[in-house]
Amino acid sequence: MLGDRGPIVSFSFDDFPRTAYTVGGRILQECGVRGTYYAALGLMNTSNDLGEQFHLEDLHLLTEKGHELGSHTFSHVSCRETSLAEFRKDVHKGREAIRNTTGLLESGNFAYPYGAVTFEAKKALGREMISCRGTCGGINGPEIDLNLLRANSLYGDTDQFTRVERLMLQNEQQKGWLIFYSHDVRPQPSRFGCTPSLLTAVVSRAAERGSRILTIAEVLREIQAEYKAATR
Repeated sequence: MLGDRGPIVSFSFDDFPRTAYTVGGRILQECGVRGTYYAALGLMNTSNDLGEQFHLEDLHLLTEKGHELGSHTFSHVSCRETSLAEFRKDVHKGREAIRNTTGLLESGNFAYPYGAVTFEAKKALGREMISCRGTCGGINGPEIDLNLLRANSLYGDTDQFTRVERLMLQNEQQKGWLIFYSHDVRPQPSRFGCTPSLLTAVVSRAAERGSRILTIAEVLREIQAEYKAATR
């Protein structure tokens, strides 16, 4: 249960393109907040339509700055396009690659590639992860499904701000937990990314209106701490 913690807003980035950290991370830091980065290690040092993907040093830098590092499989494979056994194998490979390649511990929070989820994958990963985030829109709370956290796309330029602001106002009224996700952050983003201007506007407005801006891990630590205190 979310309880009376809201309104909370979290910003997350999938895969992730370098600009999600080099540009997006800087925007968050300038506002005094941090984000959650779901990394698929098989994409490291590659390039695609989202731009240049993260480098090893980016993982170290973002954790040093207080951002959260989550996992996103190794090969960025959809659980709808492979067997459950192969999907779980790739999930485990992704987590191990983070540890073995970087020496860092990922947070235990996961995001489904492409937002694709099946009942079988949801049930299996729910026993292994602290949380699994999808791309089903909406607001989390008062009850929260940790095996499929709701999240909303943050794509495009400032012409999308009105739509996003409506979500933030709804979240304030419900005192819920609103999670955004994006990919690249650049002046001419891919169709799965956003401009620096849009991200800056959304982060600033959330802070101005009094929402607490927290990483996925920070929110769940609060919930877990209260649960443990209540069950002593």
